[in-house]
Amino acid sequence: MIDISHSSNLSRKILLERYKQPQHRGITNPVDLQECGHNPYCGDTVKLTLALNKNNNCIKDIKFEGHGCVLCLASAELLASVVKGKSITEALAIVSQVRQAVIEQIPLPLDLDTLRVLQGVSQYPSRVKCVTLAWHTLKAALAKI
Repeated sequence: MIDISHSSNLSRKILLERYKQPQHRGITNPVDLQECGHNPYCGDTVKLTLALNKNNNCIKDIKFEGHGCVLCLASAELLASVVKGKSITEALAIVSQVRQAVIEQIPLPLDLDTLRVLQGVSQYPSRVKCVTLAWHTLKAALAKI
């Protein structure tokens, strides 16, 4: 049997670490794509910048800036760490899988294990938008290609 309180505490710890010590905060150089997402209900804002390969089919680098709650900015950090180096098709598939995991509670595949900390937010419907803001922003950015 899984100890839910331990799992929940571990998720909180991981999210706080990602929030306090982001590795992908800033602006890419060059900026091939950028998109800003805003949640008017809570004020969270995330701006993503992406550097693409010469064929515009792979994310060479991705960074974020913004302000908001721990969930929002930790999710943006996790997004950047997972999609960097992925093809556009792979990145869009990950966006879809995260949405399904957070909103519909469909388990993530094993290769996205680092994102499992986001799944617990489905218990708090008012916080789902905090977690998914960066993911919706990435989808909007990639739609420009």
